[in-house]
Amino acid sequence: MPLHPVLVEKLNAALAPAALPPATRRDARPPAVPGKAHAVIGMRRSGKTTFLRQLLAERRERLPPERAVFVGFDDDRLADLSLGELGGMLEEFYRRCPELRGRETVHWFLDEIQVVPGWERFVRRAMDTERLEIVVSGSSARMLSREVHTSLRGRGMETVIRPFGFREFHRGEEPGKAPARWTSADRSLVEKRFREYLVEGGFPEAQGLAPALRIELLQGYVDTVLFRDVVERYAVSQVTALRWLVRHCLRSAAGALSVHRLHQDLEAQGHGVAKDAVHAMLGQLLDAFLISAVPLDTDSERRRNPNPRKTYPADPGLIGAFDASGRANVGHALETVVLNEIERRKADRGYVKTPSGFEVDFHVRYPGAGEELVQVCADVGSPGAMDREVRALSEAAAEYPRAARRLLTLTRDPAAPKAPRGVVVQPAYEWVLSGEGED
Repeated sequence: MPLHPVLVEKLNAALAPAALPPATRRDARPPAVPGKAHAVIGMRRSGKTTFLRQLLAERRERLPPERAVFVGFDDDRLADLSLGELGGMLEEFYRRCPELRGRETVHWFLDEIQVVPGWERFVRRAMDTERLEIVVSGSSARMLSREVHTSLRGRGMETVIRPFGFREFHRGEEPGKAPARWTSADRSLVEKRFREYLVEGGFPEAQGLAPALRIELLQGYVDTVLFRDVVERYAVSQVTALRWLVRHCLRSAAGALSVHRLHQDLEAQGHGVAKDAVHAMLGQLLDAFLISAVPLDTDSERRRNPNPRKTYPADPGLIGAFDASGRANVGHALETVVLNEIERRKADRGYVKTPSGFEVDFHVRYPGAGEELVQVCADVGSPGAMDREVRALSEAAAEYPRAARRLLTLTRDPAAPKAPRGVVVQPAYEWVLSGEGED
């Protein structure tokens, strides 16, 4: 059977030497585990395709073009591509490069491969029979985190690509020295850019857009996730209720979310949706990487279940895009940035409630070793703020005596009260840029 003409066209382009356009270097790295297929997943429009092209460029710095091959399947002309034609593409490649077969490892980057039904069977077979390293990417509609391992039967490892973190947003403008050696001009520039990041967020296409256009773009992203990654995938019929739930989660960043309360609110507005359906919708939004949820930090399921989870959007820019109140929401955006950075560091996290009713935003367990209690406060200089935040950390420390205590602020405020010994107080941007807590 002749190879699909569009695949021929793409294979021709893939084997040709070509300069790749410059792009912001991402902090994410695929796990260095040979013999595994690497799945690049994440929310739509967060930069997965660009990340694959960056990996391609890195391989081509030390390998000839025919040993690092990129093929994108997000093409309407490939809508009916069959599994057999994927195998035909591989055979055509080796007809052109027979000297590589069985002798040299070829790196394949397959973007949006999930459009081909049964793609995972092709990947497993190819890796079992040829000398290949394969990186695949796809939208969360058909390539969700929990499904990658199942589809590849233990042969898959995942890398989550998120919208730019502040390190990536700010890349190229770093002072190039430790914060203790920053000049006042250095710090002013970092703080200016950090405040911009809290509003604009990190979606690559949103960078530098006028506010109205940026909001329209981000709302469009969410609509696409809503309909393609949730409604179409799960055959959701109560779309109005789902849209309300999405807006509620994005407008109420860092807020406690109770399914029981949400169910009551939906019923009060005339949405006849079952409580189990609300549970399912929240899970679907988590699967689509649109929101993250932080549970109460406890080993007791009996204590965790009745307590609400705190929800956060995938990016701080989504908060302003869905909050029509006109509020600045700096505190919510700051806490969202901290949570997203904790997730980038692949740490376990939960929030803490003390016996006196105080709350610590995050108890973080970093991979390998180390834990800390992290409190976030946008205005630590306001009356009583330092005492309140430190008291919460001190009470939580009684339950977590081995955890370091950290208070992250919006800016460095020389007029703020001094924290007691044992509590590290620093601007959140310093913590993000330093990469502290990573293994």
